[in-house]
Amino acid sequence: LSDTDALKQLREFFQPLLRSLDRCAHVVILGRAPETLDDPLASVAQRALEGFSRSLAKELRNGATAQLLYVEPGADAQLEGALRFFLSPKSAFISGQVLRLQACAAQVEDWTRPLGGRRALVTGAARGIGAAIAETLARDGAQVLLLDVPQAQQELDALAARLGGKALALDICASDAPARLLEALPDGIDIVVHNAGITRDKTLANMTPEYWDAVMAVNLKAPQLLTQALFDAGALGEHARITLLASVSGIAGNRGQANYAASKAGLVGFAQAWASKLAERGASINAVAPGFIETHMTAAMPVGLREAGRRLSSLGQGGRPQDVAEAVAWLSQPGSGAVNGQVLRVCGQALMGA
Repeated sequence: LSDTDALKQLREFFQPLLRSLDRCAHVVILGRAPETLDDPLASVAQRALEGFSRSLAKELRNGATAQLLYVEPGADAQLEGALRFFLSPKSAFISGQVLRLQACAAQVEDWTRPLGGRRALVTGAARGIGAAIAETLARDGAQVLLLDVPQAQQELDALAARLGGKALALDICASDAPARLLEALPDGIDIVVHNAGITRDKTLANMTPEYWDAVMAVNLKAPQLLTQALFDAGALGEHARITLLASVSGIAGNRGQANYAASKAGLVGFAQAWASKLAERGASINAVAPGFIETHMTAAMPVGLREAGRRLSSLGQGGRPQDVAEAVAWLSQPGSGAVNGQVLRVCGQALMGA
């Protein structure tokens, strides 16, 4: 689509199809990154795709999803991995997203085990989303090192034994945490997932210094310090992939979560700030921002709030830890270096921050 008049093809193409889409259909629109085009008319037309795709995603029914992938010059070879993900049930709770694919030298060699031979670290891995991520990375062939606080040692050991991985009980806020982590990784690491996080919710007027400092230390400061230590020590393997667990709260804000939202927005900034530095080594860093995910924590919420959380998305339901895990696993693949410094929302196209 090279000019404004050509945009009418979007209506002409999609309108007849909408009523015939099957349940849980997957729609992917491919465009060219507007900033890479020399023709202003073409750039405008391609930018218009973003508004169209997000609106289309909100109009789809019966679990259908829609995404927009901007394919930059030289990135066509990376389409297979992206389409394998976004046209499969693995992306069932992702909709209305816009990502840019860049050129990337690495490729997946075996699609049955896309992470075969890769070493992965997952923080906060003892339970919930962290455990699901660890299980999924192991399923895809990665050797996993599971990290969590000493209080979770028993659960951590049990999961590590089941996955054939290793466990590391460590407080990531401890002063010696970077040194101890490096000791546990004598052969380096290929995949790093900063999943550990806490909440200490209060309105800002009632926020104590202890609540503020604790959330910042775990959610934002520790991932930076650990990543810097791995980077400085040369412990990040070739084509390393780093994923930060952010949140839609960090994109839209949330009442009573000024500290949490600030920490999660900081992780988005962390991904953006480090992207070019890591790209020089063939590595990448991205943030995954979950929306309302059904966990043991949400199960304890009052019924009304839980139902509201489920319905505040275009898909009208909550997600599962597995939905987040599948997104992380895709971003951890060698070929997913095509995505760098970006945010992938796993939120069913949450209306908050849309």
